[in-house]
Amino acid sequence: MINIVIPVYNEGGNIQKLFEEIKLKIKTPVEILVVYDFEEDNTLPVIETIKANYPFTVRLERNRYGRGALNAIKSGMQLSTKEAVLVMMADLSDNLEVVDTMYTKIANEGYDLVCGSRYMKGGKQHGGPFLKGLFARVAGVSLHWLTRIPTHDVSNSFKMYRKTMLDAISIESNGGFEIGMEILVKAYSAGYKITEIPSEWYDRTAGKSNFKLWAWLPHYLHWYWLCIRNTWFKTKR
Repeated sequence: MINIVIPVYNEGGNIQKLFEEIKLKIKTPVEILVVYDFEEDNTLPVIETIKANYPFTVRLERNRYGRGALNAIKSGMQLSTKEAVLVMMADLSDNLEVVDTMYTKIANEGYDLVCGSRYMKGGKQHGGPFLKGLFARVAGVSLHWLTRIPTHDVSNSFKMYRKTMLDAISIESNGGFEIGMEILVKAYSAGYKITEIPSEWYDRTAGKSNFKLWAWLPHYLHWYWLCIRNTWFKTKR
């Protein structure tokens, strides 16, 4: 079974569409953890109205570590109880048709981390800010070739984790969505089994993005260089 962690910030205009996508495209049993910052979030009344219409359980959980996407993701990961944990955004940006395949790789093939990859063969990115996409592609592809980390898309938040692996990794991130990159780099350095599958990403059609490129870029670069350093020292030994 999968816990799906969804950080939200006023996603009332998207959440029903997302639940419909989950119902339509994911066959594996799921439990959804919607993590919010404040009680006035406009996502919450929408969920209370519609959640009985779906075949999965929806848990509303208050962010335990302070406001922001990173803290919401941390809270959701900690509160998850199922074998696999999938992080996704509420903005309908990820194609959910690959989720069952991601779970199969964890449950049946022994992988600990499965990365959705926009930049491997078969993956695609549709729209979005040019600089954000350029930085993400260059970082992902270059780190793959420099360190042989087994994904071309290190910065994508659309990843599925084995819960026991998550529990063994200490989170240091304090910026934004770089938490997924931190876990990936630490899992790779620790020898966990990692793979990627092609995924498609679409720019949001409703609501406002809370991605802060220039504020969070130094945090991504920290884990980028740390991965290179760790790999270089490992090779030298």
